[in-house]
Amino acid sequence: MASFDTGYFKTSAKRKSLSQNRTIKNKFVAWKLDREYYDGDRINGYGGYKYDGRWKNFLPKIIKKYSLKRGSKVLDLGCKKGFFLKDLKDMVPGVKIKGVENHKYPINNSHPEVRKYLKYSSFYNLKFKNKSFDFVFAFNSVYMQNLGDIINTLKEIQRVSKKSYVVLASCKSDAERNLFYKWTLLGTTILLEKEWLELFKLIEYKGDYYFSNAKSLGLK
Repeated sequence: MASFDTGYFKTSAKRKSLSQNRTIKNKFVAWKLDREYYDGDRINGYGGYKYDGRWKNFLPKIIKKYSLKRGSKVLDLGCKKGFFLKDLKDMVPGVKIKGVENHKYPINNSHPEVRKYLKYSSFYNLKFKNKSFDFVFAFNSVYMQNLGDIINTLKEIQRVSKKSYVVLASCKSDAERNLFYKWTLLGTTILLEKEWLELFKLIEYKGDYYFSNAKSLGLK
């Protein structure tokens, strides 16, 4: 188990501005997890979740670290519209992909090249056999759940994977946590870094991780 930074997160003045203007109404709209969250106004979500090939900038690090190659079995947990899997499929011909999402809008509007590989399911009750995947990827998807569901999700990731990588919302102080809460629309469980590490030990999660926080997001 180790921290691994793909270099994905960059500070953004736009995020800081959003954190100062979002209200409970915006969170209410976002939690419908429908068109408005993905393809509506930015203050309510992504502001247009369109394919732009961005994962190709970061995938070389992931491919190398986790030795992904033809025949490797990869699960994207919280796959949204399948863009990570689309780029992975392009860069590693013959890789075997699956995606799981816990709401239907992104699957129904996913990239056509990978739609058949995506399925609707909870994150904490995966219908896969033990060690089914060489690599499980869960990028900013787990922390929208309550703590109990996160515990079960991490256990499921550990069960179905040989190697895994999760990105979780975190903080180093209560002040940082408050900054994160002001910005996030779906963030439900935001723990101190030391709390996440203790939780990993308690549930015997052995995969890799990265903690996004107010600093990495440019909120402070």
